[in-house]
Amino acid sequence: MTTPLRCLVILAFLPYPIAWVAGFLRHRQFGSLDNKHPRQQQAQLEGPGARAQAAHANAWEALAVFTAAVVVTHLANADADRAARLSQWFVATRILHPILYVANLDVLRSIVFVGGLGCLVGLFGLAF
Repeated sequence: MTTPLRCLVILAFLPYPIAWVAGFLRHRQFGSLDNKHPRQQQAQLEGPGARAQAAHANAWEALAVFTAAVVVTHLANADADRAARLSQWFVATRILHPILYVANLDVLRSIVFVGGLGCLVGLFGLAF
């Protein structure tokens, strides 16, 4: 398995620990988890819980774009070493992103987000 595919596996499971953090914070805010209407309860979250929930959604969104970038890079037989480095950097940004999000470090989070976006652009660029 190539490094970009390994990175894809890591990112496929990354939303779950973020969801656990969001669930913990939701339970802390409300005293219980409403499993019958979880999205209604999530919509009422404030502070760290709301940010954790947003980071969770963002992790799924980023996974879709990264998946496309990895597939396109593989189909184009792009430079494997560069694809590996960009994929590893992307994973690093995606691990930092929810930490900075929950900690409410918005400027750093945005910088890390843009760095990850640059990795995605780089992966698609390799395919060209």
